[in-house]
Amino acid sequence: MSEPLLSVRGLEGWYGAAQILHGIDLQVGRGEVVALMGRNGAGKSTTLKAIVGLLAHRTGEIRFMGHDLSRARPHEAARRGLGFVPEDRRIFTDLTVMENLEVGRQGPRHWPDGTPAPLWTPERLFTLFPNLGEMPRRPGGRMSGGEQQMLTVARTLMGNPYLVLLDEPSEGVAPVIVEQMAQMILELKAQGVSILLSEQNLHFAALVCDRAYVLEQGQIRHHGPMAELAASDWLRRTWLGV
Repeated sequence: MSEPLLSVRGLEGWYGAAQILHGIDLQVGRGEVVALMGRNGAGKSTTLKAIVGLLAHRTGEIRFMGHDLSRARPHEAARRGLGFVPEDRRIFTDLTVMENLEVGRQGPRHWPDGTPAPLWTPERLFTLFPNLGEMPRRPGGRMSGGEQQMLTVARTLMGNPYLVLLDEPSEGVAPVIVEQMAQMILELKAQGVSILLSEQNLHFAALVCDRAYVLEQGQIRHHGPMAELAASDWLRRTWLGV
């Protein structure tokens, strides 16, 4: 097996004096969609924030594309091609769709073997997200929650990331948007983009993910194929409460 795009070992994280993460180990390979699952408060979002550098106090090893990001700040991780889509969206509400996309623009990238990585333009993104293509001049503050979620993903893709950390994409959006999100993730995978997905919606995760890590109280309690988790009543009841 080739070296993973992302390798996390012994990751620990704190909010103030409270330790939230306890020795997280995980990997994501090229072109893989991996779920990070667990109940509310299990540490899923905190894990993503720690990986990208948004947690003030973290320890452990984070390697991405052969680079050590263990002490990198968020903008340094982004320059390396690690994208992050936060749960709370954080679009620029006063800027239009096009202006939000321009904020995220970075140059083309190449894989270590020299082949071009996926290159995203507004035109390609409007094919992926037709809703956005119908409102290029609309301010972000005048969009629905689901449209804002799409815009946040599209803005992240304008950085041409090798891997996207995607936090709770199905949370609080209409079922039709959830279906569009699933199609989007499968399309990204087909383009060679890897995704580490924090998610509670088992049905959604089962549609798009290859493997799953299950978190409980800041520790990995289960790891295996997504299909195994989706098919096992015992695993679902034990770790997800469903």
